[in-house]
Amino acid sequence: MVKKNSSSKLGWGILSTAWIAEYLVQPLKLAGRSKLIAIASRTEATAHQFAVEHGVPKTYGSYESMLEDPDIDVVYIPLPNSLHCEWSLKAARAGKHVLCEKPLVQSLSEMDDMENAAVTNNVIIFEAFAHLHHPQTQVIQKRIDDGVLGSLHSFLGWDAFFLQPGSKSNFRYYRKYGGGSLWDIGVYPVSLAIVLNRMGPPLEVWGQLGHNGTEVDMWYSGQMRFSNGVVAQISSSFCTTQRSELHIVGEQGVFEVKSPGTPEGTGHLDTYIVFVAPNGSTENICVPAYDAYQAEVEAMEACVLDGVPPMVPLSLSRDILRTILALYDSAQSGNVVQL
Repeated sequence: MVKKNSSSKLGWGILSTAWIAEYLVQPLKLAGRSKLIAIASRTEATAHQFAVEHGVPKTYGSYESMLEDPDIDVVYIPLPNSLHCEWSLKAARAGKHVLCEKPLVQSLSEMDDMENAAVTNNVIIFEAFAHLHHPQTQVIQKRIDDGVLGSLHSFLGWDAFFLQPGSKSNFRYYRKYGGGSLWDIGVYPVSLAIVLNRMGPPLEVWGQLGHNGTEVDMWYSGQMRFSNGVVAQISSSFCTTQRSELHIVGEQGVFEVKSPGTPEGTGHLDTYIVFVAPNGSTENICVPAYDAYQAEVEAMEACVLDGVPPMVPLSLSRDILRTILALYDSAQSGNVVQL
């Protein structure tokens, strides 16, 4: 790890002008130990337009040129899924720390390369699972650890939105770009079940999917069984209206969580976890408004400047990856797949 003096600021560069890049601009401007230095695009004109709109000091008309900037310590990568591994590796080899949108990689060999690059180049690389950095997830985790729900029985999680049939230019429609609902939004309930259950990846999974006339899974429905007997049922879809929720069931009650994958990501609204007791009574647990992207920036600052381990280490990313790959394998083979 390249550690700076704790009083110094991390210089950030954003590699791509994709829409989600805008969500990191304000957190970087508000961060106490970071500063946004540059934006890179495939053309100088596109980078310049983004810079003018968002007040970014430097622009680069190629990704490679930004990686050569010595003032940049951290690179945020919001490219289409199929490009995440390539540019994360290039950034790491250029000596930059990396915050990369999910999925970081889509194969185990790529994960091997990522782990090797982090060690060889002495840099931090972690996957931008914003929901895992949001305080809402930490509140849920603490209450589970404190025994509020008693012994866990099951997780039921779903995430969906309607993808317009005419949006054929959208990378989500294409296998070569790493599309599909499970990769895009199914990772939210999958990752939460793995993290909150604290038992590592599941022992076995089973699932089904539907293409709906495309080459990717437009919907996915699956089940995961863990070593402690907990079962997680997850689903993702591009075919229904916006809906996202997580129910965590224990012998002493249930947590009902709205929008667990995107817990008020802009940070303007408080979030609420509903605890339902066995007798049907309810309690609203308030989590004060907080920007999940701000939390990611602060996590990177803590890693690089303070030596704190990543909240989403590559070992966790590997567990999530193995689970997603097994779920796809099960849907394609029609069999229960053991990890």
